[in-house]
Order: sequence, then structure tokens, then C-alpha cells
Amino acid sequence: MAEKGFVLLEVAVPSLLTSSRRGKENRMPVIIGMDPHKRSATIEVINERGDMVTVGKFGTDQLGYTEMLSAGRRFAERVWAVEGCNGVGRHIAHRLVHDGEMVLDVPAKLSAQVRVFATGNGRKTDPVDAHSVALAALRAPNLVRVQADPELVVLGMLVDRRDELGRARTQTVNRLHRLLLELFPGGAKKFLSATQARALVATVKPRDIVGKTRRRLIVELITELETIDKKTKAAEKDLRELVIARGSTLLDLHGIGPSGAARLLADVGDIHRFGNRDRFASWNGTAPLDASSGEQQRHRLSRAGNRRINRTLHIMGVVQLRNSTAGRVYFDGKKAAGKTSMEAMRALKRRLSNVVYARMLADQKRREAAGPGGHSGTTLRSSVTGLTPDTGPLDKPQPEPAASQPTPVRATP
Repeated sequence: MAEKGFVLLEVAVPSLLTSSRRGKENRMPVIIGMDPHKRSATIEVINERGDMVTVGKFGTDQLGYTEMLSAGRRFAERVWAVEGCNGVGRHIAHRLVHDGEMVLDVPAKLSAQVRVFATGNGRKTDPVDAHSVALAALRAPNLVRVQADPELVVLGMLVDRRDELGRARTQTVNRLHRLLLELFPGGAKKFLSATQARALVATVKPRDIVGKTRRRLIVELITELETIDKKTKAAEKDLRELVIARGSTLLDLHGIGPSGAARLLADVGDIHRFGNRDRFASWNGTAPLDASSGEQQRHRLSRAGNRRINRTLHIMGVVQLRNSTAGRVYFDGKKAAGKTSMEAMRALKRRLSNVVYARMLADQKRREAAGPGGHSGTTLRSSVTGLTPDTGPLDKPQPEPAASQPTPVRATP
């Protein structure tokens, strides 16, 4: 999403470019492909036949952005296609959406494939990249539209901050263990809290300068660890309040905490953009890939998909295995059927993906039914026919493409 919390809606791109000509070039429907960078953005405008109309390079400061927006608004019917709205294109896509522009997210891998087919080689320049992005948006049938939801943007920022605090804590604890090993023979226990570390260091009073310096550094690290723990606790509290305020019941699922629920809401956005639970599993990387050949039928682990959501589902599975839960029963059943522990864990994550999908779908439908237009950031369009997943083998390959196409969306002149 352009920024975590952007709602992604499926858009049938070719239908955006089927309008008849109106006699003037600036009335023709166009796609504005963009290759974004931190301080510059290169755009190329193409028409419905894929012919280049114009190209330009602009800065991303206020002046450059204003000039680029004015250049794009010369065309009454326009769609902006930005590469990597989950990454480097986030800042520019965010600004375009807030200025009322229609923005499509073009994955970098898709534009790279188009570039190779269009040029016959993998050479990269900014104009070539912008052209590839525009062509990808012209020809790809199921790109997603970026829409800003302030609540999800906030959730995305806070859960990112929570993850950063977790990484900072791990680094601090590792440094603390290294120094404690040099100060205490055998070091400290593996899972060490700030209180335990402070009690441990209080038992020693070195007299030499090396020991005194080492002890002082340990005390500083313990203070840093206490600060991080305090900030983490506050972040968890904020995330819990925001998740509950949004009407989500993800926290009721065993193994999902405030940060996991916030990550799901922020990265998924509009759950209706997934036509069914299989598409959701394919997106989060829990759907095995078909690797069959001839009469040999087999599937392999997918390493694609959103790895942050995959990690959330993995943590959910680990927590369920540590307790007497339905997940534990399912895992044991797979082991009894001859699966290895890793295979059983993959099957469990696939099952948990279905559970999360059904819960998020029910939550969003309840918000939509709460009033006209539903909750902020939702959509009245749904391609899902029911809440209850059908029963069947969960460790199956990626699903077939959905038969139905979403309702086309036209950019506002």
C-alpha cells in the first residue's frame, strides 16, 4: 500500500481505457506511468494503444510535485500508475491520493517483466522504467487502486514503530549478554529482563578499571532496555485501543496480539479485494505452490507473498501449539497422518489463514452494515459470497483466477 493502511481495491484497468476519442488529445484516456525515487520521479503518459504521449522528469519537492501534477492534469481522463507503492513509491502515491488523483499500484516484479519483454533486455533507465510501469498498468487486468484510510495509516505507522522497538530490544539484550558473559563466568540466563539484569549486576563490585568500565556499560544498557520496554508497553496499549475502536475482533483469536491484529488490518486494508480465502492465502504465502510433473503430484513451500503477514500467522501457530487449542489438535492430526513437523506447521498456517480471512470478512461486513457507507475506509462492493469457508484439504495449491471481474472505476476529470 502506498502507506500501510492504504486500502487496495481491485480495478479492471483495460476498461478504464475504452472511452471513444473526443477529438482532442487531452480528452483521451491516458495512463501516467511513474518510476519514483526519493528526490525525483520520471513519468511517461501513454494512450489506450500504448503510444507515448509525453515524458518528463520532476523533483519530489513541493515545486517539482506541483509541476508534475499540473502536467498530469492536462489530461481530463487519467490514471496514475506508480511502481512500488509499498516501498519507494509510497510518499508520492500518498500525496497523489490526497490530491484526489486515481493511483494504481504496479508491483516492481510486474514492471520488470514488462521491461524485458518490451526491450528484449533488462537494461534500466528511468524513462524505460516509467514506460514499463505504464504498459503494465495498461495490460494487467487486476491491478489494485490505492485509497487512503487515515485509521489504517495510523495503525501502519504505529505497528512499524512497535516492530522497530522489538528489533532494538533484541540488539540491546544481545549486547547486554555479551558484556555479562565477560563480567560473570557463564553469563546470564537466555531470557533476561531488565529487572533481573539489574539485580545480577548489583552483586558484583569490580575494582579494576576494566571491570568498572564494563559494569558501567552494562548499567547503561539496562537503562536503555527499561526505556525500550516502557515504550513497547505504551505502543501495545495504543495498538489495542485502535484495533478495538475499529471494530475488529481479531484480538479474540488465540495467538493474535495487538501488534499482529494491527499488522493484519494495516497491510490487508480492504479484505474484499480478495475474491476468496484461497486468494488471501496466496497473497500471504501460506498456499503451497503446485510443483507437479507428469504423474508425480506434489506441492512445495511458497516463499512469495507478504512476509509480514506470513510471520504473523506463524506466530499465531506457534502460540496455539503451546496451548491446548484446535490448532494443536489439527497439528497433531497431521503428524499422525505422516506429515513432518514442518509440513504440519505449514498446513496449520494455511488453516489459520482461512480463520483470519473469515474473521476479517465478518468484521468488515458488520462495519458496512452499521450505517450508510459503513465504517471509514470500507467499500460497499463485495466479491465474496459467504462467510463460512468450505471444508476441504487446506494444503492445496494456489487457486484458479476468479471468474468475475470487479466493477470498473473511472477517474474523475
